[in-house]
Formats: sequence, C-alpha cells, structure tokens
Amino acid sequence: MISYITTFAAAALFALILTPAAIILAKKWGILDHPGDRRIHSVPMPRFGGAAIYLSFWLAVLIYVDLNSTIFGFFLGSTIIFAVGLIDDKKSIRPLYKLFWQLLAAVIPFFFGLSAVDQITIPLLGPVNLGYLGYVFIVFWIVGLVNTVNISDGLDGLAAGICTIAALILFWSANRIGNEPASFLMLALAGAAFGFLFYNFHPAKIFMGDSGSMFLGYIIGAVSIWGLLKTATLLGLVVPLLVLGMPLTDLVFAIIRRSWKGLSIARADRGHLHHRLLDSGLNQRQAVLILYAISFCFGLAAVFYDYDNWYMAVLLVVLNLILILRIMFRRFRWHKGLSQGKL
Repeated sequence: MISYITTFAAAALFALILTPAAIILAKKWGILDHPGDRRIHSVPMPRFGGAAIYLSFWLAVLIYVDLNSTIFGFFLGSTIIFAVGLIDDKKSIRPLYKLFWQLLAAVIPFFFGLSAVDQITIPLLGPVNLGYLGYVFIVFWIVGLVNTVNISDGLDGLAAGICTIAALILFWSANRIGNEPASFLMLALAGAAFGFLFYNFHPAKIFMGDSGSMFLGYIIGAVSIWGLLKTATLLGLVVPLLVLGMPLTDLVFAIIRRSWKGLSIARADRGHLHHRLLDSGLNQRQAVLILYAISFCFGLAAVFYDYDNWYMAVLLVVLNLILILRIMFRRFRWHKGLSQGKL
C-alpha cells in the first residue's frame, strides 16, 4: 500500500514541478492556444501541459514500476501519440493524418507482448472466437478512448479531473483482480493528472493541449485492455466503459449531431455538454464540478457493478443519462442565485 501511495505522490509532485517549466517554455516557443470562435478563454494560453503530464507519468513509472516489454510498448506508442499531439498543438494536423498516427500507436504494443482478446464470452450465447478481429477490436478500443478524452478537453480542468477519477477507479479494479503492473500505471496516471490540475483548474494557467488529452486517453485505453479485459467476457468491458461514461456519451452525441447535420464527424462544434452547461448560465467552475459529479457517479456505478450490485449500478447510469439528456436538449436549469454565486 505504501508503494502505491508513493507512486501517486511522486507523479503528482513531478507534475507540480514540471508544469511551471512547461508554462515558461510554451511562451518561449510560441506553443499557445489563441482565442477563437469555440474558445472560452479571451487571451492566448500556454498549450504545453501535455509535456508535464507525459514526463511526470513516465518518470514515476520508471522509478516505481517493474518494467517489462509490454510497458515499453506502451512507452513507444504513447510517445508517438504525445509527439503527434504536440505538433497539432503547434500547427494543426489534418484529422486523417492524426488518425493514421493514432492507429499506428495503437498497433505498436502488439510487437511488445500485448496479446489480442481472441475469445470473448457473451452472456446467454457462450464463448465466441474473435480470431484476428481481436486485434482490430483492441486497436479501435485504444483509438476510441484517445479521441474520447481528447473531445472532453473543453474547459479548465475538465479532462484532467475526469482522467484522475477514471484512473483511480481503474486502479481499484485492477488491484481487485491482482494485476499489480496495471494498478501502478493507473496510479501514476492519476497522480500526473492530479498534479497538473493545480495549474489547470479555473482560472487555468496552462492547457494540456492535444498532446496531453490524447496521451491520457492512450494510457487509459492501452492499460485497461492489458489489465482489465483478461477475463475475456463481454461484461469485462463494463468497468472501463463506465469510468469514462460521461465523455463517451458526449462523443456519441457529437457523432449523431454532426451526422444529422450532414457535417464531418471530425468537425469541431459548440454543442458539447460543457458548452450546453455554460449556455444554461453556469460559470466554468460550476460546469466542471457538475461534469466531475457525473463522472464520479459513472465510476461509482462501475464499483457497484463489480460487486454484483446491479440495481444500484443501473440506477446511477439511468440517472446520469437522464441528466445528460436534459443538458443536451437544453432543458437543464440551475437556480439563478447559485449560477451567479462564486465557487
């Protein structure tokens, strides 16, 4: 237990130390996020926080985790993801090019010991052999979570806070089934995101950028596949899906919304959950805290599910979905006095 705590604390401490350096370098190198149509901020902001998260995570892993070839594969894949995100932060990359590098990064761990999910057990139907589709499934799983976290990075502290919650829940789940390496990796990720949050919560001093959000999504996707799906049951998907239930739901709505309007699903818009909350009269802190609460409830549903408490898990998911639907259809209302208050 002490080694778990020190892993989290070390990653958080590294992020606390490295993020101020990232702010200075971002301004020096011109890695800035300028105000625009979809931007909430009104002045150019440093967009180099992903470097602090990346370095903090891997420094903590190097010190506290027993390394193996699979973890080295994660290092190579996440480095590609980080580099592509960093280039995109400096000068925009076309979505198809970015997707190509995401797919390549997702494939790399296979060459370093990550095995495919070659068989999955579906309730009432029994085991189903996936064959080579098991590899395809893992690649799309990782790429999907990369873009899920990336799309959630819209308000100060939102993606970092959601990933802290998700990583802690995934640590608990990995530890419960005795997967020590996955447990350490999730704690290191939670610590790095948490330490960065001290500079990223509203009013933010720095943004993580695509280099940070895609890196967080990659590690969550890769480690959840490695550590949590080895039960080879369809229900084994539930925990990693639930812990990112809020951004996943937002992503699904974004795809439906853009397809309905005849737009490319890669085209950014101002229709995400956090935009709708701001439009309802909330300030950034209030909107982020509500989305934290939704994410925590999804995570809590995963915990109830893991303990076979289906009723509570389903109840929490249904309540969350009702709230999300109200937000998406602009039927969410906040007490006027609270929306004008300070949090």
